[in-house]
Amino acid sequence: MSLRLQLALLALLLPTFLAQGEARGRRTAQAHNSTRPALQRLSDHLLADYRKGVRPVRDWRKATTISIDVIVYAILSVDEKNQVLTTYIWYRQFWTDEFLQWNPEDFDNITKLSIPTDSIWVPDILINEFVDVGKSPSIPYVYVRHQGEVQNYKPLQVVTACSLDIYNFPFDVQNCSLTFTSWLHTIQDINISLWRLPEKVKSDKSVFMNQGEWELLGVLTQFLEFSDRESSGSYAEMKFYVVIRRRPLFYAVSLLLPSIFLMIMDIVGFYLPPDSGERVSFKITLLLGYSVFLIIVSDTLPATAIGTPLIGVYFVVCMALLVISLAETILIVRLVHKQDLQRPVPPWLWHLVLERIAPLLCLGEQLTSHRPPATSQATKTDDFSAMENHCSPLGGPQDLEKTPRGRGSPPPPPREASLAVRGLLQELSSIRHFLEKRDEIREVARDWLCVGSVLDKLLFRIYLLAVLAYSITLVTLWSIWHYS
Repeated sequence: MSLRLQLALLALLLPTFLAQGEARGRRTAQAHNSTRPALQRLSDHLLADYRKGVRPVRDWRKATTISIDVIVYAILSVDEKNQVLTTYIWYRQFWTDEFLQWNPEDFDNITKLSIPTDSIWVPDILINEFVDVGKSPSIPYVYVRHQGEVQNYKPLQVVTACSLDIYNFPFDVQNCSLTFTSWLHTIQDINISLWRLPEKVKSDKSVFMNQGEWELLGVLTQFLEFSDRESSGSYAEMKFYVVIRRRPLFYAVSLLLPSIFLMIMDIVGFYLPPDSGERVSFKITLLLGYSVFLIIVSDTLPATAIGTPLIGVYFVVCMALLVISLAETILIVRLVHKQDLQRPVPPWLWHLVLERIAPLLCLGEQLTSHRPPATSQATKTDDFSAMENHCSPLGGPQDLEKTPRGRGSPPPPPREASLAVRGLLQELSSIRHFLEKRDEIREVARDWLCVGSVLDKLLFRIYLLAVLAYSITLVTLWSIWHYS
């Protein structure tokens, strides 16, 4: 009887003892928790049963929206040959993790917590244009707010492929895209949106390093949804178009100005006398100097397999103009060069150059003293005949004997005197023919010099017009590209 009574009392008191033990355990746990830091308690609370391999939504039909933002910090390099752009950007992405939410009142009013990136779920957002892994610093933590918003900030050195158009170099503007998309998840699982307004993204240059070769014009944004033929789903992507412009001052000073100075010296070289051999040597020196200049600047010009910049065409055309100028100088020097066997100027050439072209160049007054070659030679023949008749009044000794003597006339000279006179006349005739030949050669050389001078001025003006037209065209094109 007593045993049964003891068992009954034990059964009645056992729940009371158990309740007291549980209460004591709870008080002990609360006391222990109250001594731990709130950050540790919150971190343990969030990551205790967290599964980072599962997309953090309670309803699997709900898509996780990733808001991204890009701020361009610097343009590190532009490789025109390999078509690669290297930039340094500040990348930010936000999403909501429904399993990382808490009540701030339970954890000492903590509203934001930094936790390791490796401990939570992170979206697989990549850049499609990636061609190389840049040297980006590793950021091991993310911020989590009490509503479940995750903030992932990290700097990235982005090495991407870009279609670079160098035809307008050094006044070129490049437009390279950075396409952010999920590599695996479709838009039903991960959607992408822009964190800031497109206008703010476009005009944000607050952190851009603006002292380099490239100037940031803006960052344009575009959202696209595309589908893959091999899969039934569609994918979301956000494009950031980085628009940059090259600063042309360095290339204008080191490439364009030396070329312009050499071309000006070539034009000034036309004012050397055409009958002087110094012009040919001067033109050859300019051509050699321009060739050396092109060898020096060849490493500065961008090179691609799909096109040549306009400045390269400009250098080639300038070289061609120098060659044409040298050829024109050689032609003119050949025309005006003095030589003994030089033929007279053909009448048709004299008529074309001095009667047709010279008035068009306003050179008619300078050439009025020169007579046509045929008229000049005829006049010379008449003068020579008159001189012969004047210098040869007697034909020879026999004529002297046959000459009648009048009353009171002096006696005829002796035979030896007549032979001396005849020899003297022959010497005078030889001197006269030599002088006539020399004057004829000088007259022919003077005629060719006159023709060559007119042709030289004609070709110089044509050359000058070609250089001016070419220069104005290039300056207009480069001005339009630079200020567009």
